[in-house]
Amino acid sequence: LLSCRLYCEEAKDPKRRSCQTVLAEALDVIIRSFAPILPHLAEEVFQYIPYKKDSEGVFRTGWINASSAWKKPGIEEAIEGACAMRDSFLGSISGKNALEYEVIIVIEPGLLFELMEALQAEETSSVSQLNEIMMASQTTLLSEVPKEIPSDANIIKGTFLINLEGGDICEQSSYKVIAQPIAKAKCPRCRRYTAETSSTPCPRCLQVLAAGKGST
Repeated sequence: LLSCRLYCEEAKDPKRRSCQTVLAEALDVIIRSFAPILPHLAEEVFQYIPYKKDSEGVFRTGWINASSAWKKPGIEEAIEGACAMRDSFLGSISGKNALEYEVIIVIEPGLLFELMEALQAEETSSVSQLNEIMMASQTTLLSEVPKEIPSDANIIKGTFLINLEGGDICEQSSYKVIAQPIAKAKCPRCRRYTAETSSTPCPRCLQVLAAGKGST
């Protein structure tokens, strides 16, 4: 997930910048956490952070101060639900390359479906947050099982318990994960199977490359 965002998206793309922000916040928390135990190491790491504008040191800039903006209702449950579905998917193709598959997630209308929609607004996507978590080349989110399913598809059933607002909202939802080999070619740039031919980048990569040429 990190490598795809950092190395495949355009330099100023919000997805890439948000990934950098998360890494920066995580590093800041880690440094301040072990500073009381390993002060010299923490200070050395802190001084080498290239984007820090102050030079007062880790001990003069305060303790961990996580922004309230990180706490958005439902996000944690959405990620946990998506990870549960990913584990079901990966378990069904044990030992195989997840990128060689496309995934169809079927959830009846309800809270779990709404949480997944927060991670993927489109019905089908190869660049959504949901698809990144699933680690497949393409993910489709549906409210009912497709009428036609290939004979070589794996169908995995599971349930996920949602707890929101300290347990005040509790709902157990069932889901189906349908994994089937994807019919597209491997993109030579991002390595996902989303290209029309193996010698041509996928639409996302073509767009990023075109934007890069336009800015030079």
